[in-house]
Amino acid sequence: MCERSLDVGMADAAHQPVGRRRRARWLRGIVGASCGLLGVVLIAHPFRSVAVLVLLIAVGMVLAGVGELASARSGIAVLVGVAWVAAGLVAGLAPGVAIGTITVLAGVALIVAGVVDGVRASRGAADQRVTSAVRGVAAVLFGVLALSWPDVTEIVLAVVFGARLVLFGVDLVVTAVRPGRRGHRVGPRRVRTAAAACGLVVAVALLVVSVRVHAAAPRPDAFYDPPSGAPTAPGVLLRGEPFTRGIPAGARAWRILYTTTRDEGVPATASGLVLVAGDAPAGPRPVIAWAHGTTGVAPGCAPSLAADPLGSGAMPAPAEALARGWAVVATDYPGLGTAGPHPYLIGQGEGRSVLDAVRAARRLDGVDLAPRTVVWGHSQGGHAALWTGILAPTYAPGANVVGVAAVAPAADLSGLVHNLGGLRLTTVLAAYVIEAYSEVYPDVDYTAMVRPTARVQAREMARRCLAEPSSTVTLMSSLLFDRPIWDGDPTSGAFGARLRENTPTGPISVPLLIAQGESDPLILPTVQAAYVRQRCAAGGAVDYRTYAGRDHLGVVAPDSPLIPDLLAWTQGRLDATPARSTCPT
Repeated sequence: MCERSLDVGMADAAHQPVGRRRRARWLRGIVGASCGLLGVVLIAHPFRSVAVLVLLIAVGMVLAGVGELASARSGIAVLVGVAWVAAGLVAGLAPGVAIGTITVLAGVALIVAGVVDGVRASRGAADQRVTSAVRGVAAVLFGVLALSWPDVTEIVLAVVFGARLVLFGVDLVVTAVRPGRRGHRVGPRRVRTAAAACGLVVAVALLVVSVRVHAAAPRPDAFYDPPSGAPTAPGVLLRGEPFTRGIPAGARAWRILYTTTRDEGVPATASGLVLVAGDAPAGPRPVIAWAHGTTGVAPGCAPSLAADPLGSGAMPAPAEALARGWAVVATDYPGLGTAGPHPYLIGQGEGRSVLDAVRAARRLDGVDLAPRTVVWGHSQGGHAALWTGILAPTYAPGANVVGVAAVAPAADLSGLVHNLGGLRLTTVLAAYVIEAYSEVYPDVDYTAMVRPTARVQAREMARRCLAEPSSTVTLMSSLLFDRPIWDGDPTSGAFGARLRENTPTGPISVPLLIAQGESDPLILPTVQAAYVRQRCAAGGAVDYRTYAGRDHLGVVAPDSPLIPDLLAWTQGRLDATPARSTCPT
């Protein structure tokens, strides 16, 4: 790698012509200064953009090769130098390929460089052997890390590779300025030993973090596997068991597994939670069917697997709802916990699983549920809640939905997808959408919709959940995008048609509350207001409420003015009092 020292045989150098030695010193000095400058840039600006980062790493690879060749005293060293230069040229001249292959190029090159250093550890003076051995182990560890985290390899390489470039640059410059007497290069050797030790410490630390993050990722247990011969009829309770993790004090809870359908004639299973207050009066309890917000699209992203199962989906006021004697039935949706695909922002799969969770919960022993249901949902769950209201009369009239409350709902999907392209931190949501749609709909082509240079990151983002420790990695990856992941207009073609198909425009016959934070950067208030106007124009009745100073999560925070409004509005639906509408008459 570029930090590799110039282990020049001083005895051989003494017999070289003075002019050649002077030119070699100038070359080392120039390469060293270039390495140091590039390393500082990589460390200071690792999140400039994917394209810029790949280009800088490519230049660094070329410099690494030049440094190798300048210090080469064996055929292996020459081959390593040529390999670095070739890898840098591939990464720099073929950027569309580089983003997908730079992981393998860098990882393999680092491992090979580490092996070469291991061979060098058997030669030279004692301090040289130690330095080469430590540097070799560090390089191998960096290579393993690069191959194990493909979408953050560019970031890891930017910081780590940048630091190694700086250290190597200092080594080269010191060697050029102070070549030393024959056989005496104590200063540069100390620099190289310190650099190797620092590199090993960083490599071990990053590898430990990688192992811990991967180990902490939630994974479904056997509870989420449907029994053989499970019925295909929707709303059937397959199993239930007591649940205690993250439940409000004084409440009782169960996790359930039940049957549902993704679409007409497409059976599926889903999991969820059922909660009641432990000291609530006896008798049937009205149901709050909770549709959670975005947690991810991978099986491990089920809220029932999270440390805070209700908080991970941003449920407002769960303790207050239970204290009023209401039962909470919270679906995970299909594909979260159970086998995928997850119907992320796909109305049929979301809405059906909400309704079937209520039907299954009514078959749970020890729980007496009243035949009245109010649906709550936030963000993705707001989209699900709207679809639940549309589907309920024909799909599950027995659920007896008497009201729908959608908070900051992802209602206008075309507008949402356009907005996702303008925010770096929402790249992960765009990755979730295209991952789900391409898995559910055969006519949505992932490779046609996502830029080649964004596919590795987008795929890896979709494999992680928002509530797991590796969400920090997702955040880092999203900062690399200085433009949307889309290859063209995402609202056109088959993908655009499917987005419009899943926009909840169908009639909702029960009272509808839509709540929106006025400072929401994700679900824009202007887009939400336009959606409400369309519903009103179609003859619907909507109680539309906005909350000043509240953003996407702030609108459901414990201190949000939405909370008392939502509780009072829900009580009104359960009491069958007339609901107001803010639509112009």
